[in-house]
Amino acid sequence: MTPSLGFDFGTTNSVLATVGSSGTQAIGFDSPAGRYDTMRTALSFMKHPNLGAQALQIEAGQAAIRTFIDNPGDTRFLQSIKTFAASPLFQGTLIFARRNGFEDLMRAFVARLRDYAGDAWPVEGTRIVVGRPVRYAGANPDDNLALERYQTALGTFGFSDIRYVYEPVAAAFYFAQTLRQDATVLVADFGGGTTDYSLIRFETHAGVLSATPIGHSGVGVAGDHFDFRIIDNLVSPLIGKGTQFRSFDKVLDVPSGYYANFGRWNQLSIFKTLKDFADLKQLVRSSLEPEKLEAFIDLIEHDEGYPLYQAVSATKMRLSAEDETEFYFAPLGERSRKIVRRSDFEQWIAPELGRIESALDEVLEKTNTTAGGVDKVFLTGGTSFVPAVRRLFERRFDAGKIESGGELLSIAHGLALIGARDDIDLWTAEAN
Repeated sequence: MTPSLGFDFGTTNSVLATVGSSGTQAIGFDSPAGRYDTMRTALSFMKHPNLGAQALQIEAGQAAIRTFIDNPGDTRFLQSIKTFAASPLFQGTLIFARRNGFEDLMRAFVARLRDYAGDAWPVEGTRIVVGRPVRYAGANPDDNLALERYQTALGTFGFSDIRYVYEPVAAAFYFAQTLRQDATVLVADFGGGTTDYSLIRFETHAGVLSATPIGHSGVGVAGDHFDFRIIDNLVSPLIGKGTQFRSFDKVLDVPSGYYANFGRWNQLSIFKTLKDFADLKQLVRSSLEPEKLEAFIDLIEHDEGYPLYQAVSATKMRLSAEDETEFYFAPLGERSRKIVRRSDFEQWIAPELGRIESALDEVLEKTNTTAGGVDKVFLTGGTSFVPAVRRLFERRFDAGKIESGGELLSIAHGLALIGARDDIDLWTAEAN
């Protein structure tokens, strides 16, 4: 069996898994914040007096969050960095006056995972299989660029062979371990930045599991976009969206692009370094409601992005279980306290739901597969808990066919399983 490491490099969370004679096993990480099997895909950079003038203390995952919370004014915090992978427009971000490209950020993240993993980190010569979405997030994603950046970042870690596999394919291999009979499986993988589908036929011959890929589809829409809708409807109006400013003898609307930056977790991480933020500060003097823009600027300057992420994520999770809930974001005070109904939330995310359903139509239509031709539907990823998302599948497939699970671990374990196979070439999804 080929030594194999599965690396689920996710928008929100990342997981590493290895495979051996006893099956797959997640790698545990011992960080300054404790021991975890999953790592939040986040980085913190902080100057440290013991490291010299140019050196930075870099932490990842929960330790990055802890560093940022304990030292908010002295720490640069980045999250959802995967969303930059396929963007030609992202050429880097300044961190304490030094420009860091995507490759630098990914390399720093993986280096900390290696440090936290300790002796569990695989030996040199191990094959690494990295998950990739069917469609990367972003307005004009360049898949080839993303994989080139991955290759550059990972090429310094001594792996003998670096492969890339569609994330829903990996989730399908994880799910296939539970099958008791041959089946055509549709996997829907809902990440933070993308929704991806894979249709695979699994069969067992003489006790050996075989798999045949049938088709794939995907769209750059998922949980982060749902978060954006909550921000756009509940937070942005409190910080100036829809207000106006005076320019000479004209009254103009405050550009909506500021609020698109504010509502995307990856952009919010770097917004303070963008020209847009400098322009926003200039607008305060001519704003007709300057107190709202001042509140906006305060949120950015005080690095309130992560607390906002927590408040929005908690609201979204509660709406999966309750018909209505209260949203509250302390930095904006009592005026942010609002009742949110699930029906309102579903109306907000209707455009995203439409794109998710269209991608489902695509994989079924291009493979000439009917709903009846699918034996099992496996939903994985946190967004699969959103009732409106589940209803997309319940309308099309018998309830008994739909299963879910392994929301954080399924992809990494599936990647490790694929990495150990002799026919790995059938499953790789390299550059186009």
